[in-house]
Amino acid sequence: MFVRGVALDMDGLLFDTERIYFRVGQVLMERRGHTFTLELQQKMMGRVGLSAIGQMIEHHSLDDDPVALLAESDDVYGDLLLGELRPMPGLDAWVDRLRESGLPFGLATSSRRKFVDMILPTTGWSDELAFVLTGDDVTHGKPNPEMYLKAAERLAMPAKQMLVLEDSGNGAAAAVSAGAVTVAVPNEHTRGHEFSGVHLVADSLEDSRLWGLLPEPGTEIPA
Repeated sequence: MFVRGVALDMDGLLFDTERIYFRVGQVLMERRGHTFTLELQQKMMGRVGLSAIGQMIEHHSLDDDPVALLAESDDVYGDLLLGELRPMPGLDAWVDRLRESGLPFGLATSSRRKFVDMILPTTGWSDELAFVLTGDDVTHGKPNPEMYLKAAERLAMPAKQMLVLEDSGNGAAAAVSAGAVTVAVPNEHTRGHEFSGVHLVADSLEDSRLWGLLPEPGTEIPA
């Protein structure tokens, strides 16, 4: 097994945004007399925009218009994002390892483009990304494989030669379904998720088993 490119999820994998999303859910549900739970958050993880909001509406039998509720969610999230944004443990070391490997790597996130455009400038490596795919670029969100099939297209390689890192069950299912070499890196919100079919469940971005899937610096990458 060898890989020639890498696709990275963002929320909960590179940045601790799930904590912010949970706060957004709390605010929205408190306004409607409901409680936002971890169970509901897990249903929403990895889903794109209106699909995620649909889970919220269905879960609490809300009568809100999905488009209006999504806009309200965006307003709350945008207000919290930059002040609350934190990198996941080991992010800088993992990016350094990616650079050393010589493999092209890109972002494949269900987040909206406008929020990705807020987050990436806070990093020192956004200009090194081979591609950026967001929830605005797909019709079907995770667990549908569309996101990772498109990522493989952007990398100009078969999905089976692409390494995908995901933190959630929905995201991992999308990558596995696309045929990618999938590594789950669960966080405190997703440790109980199902990760069927993944190559590895890593402890963190600094897990030596994960690093070992990348070629050593100076290794010639097969065409």
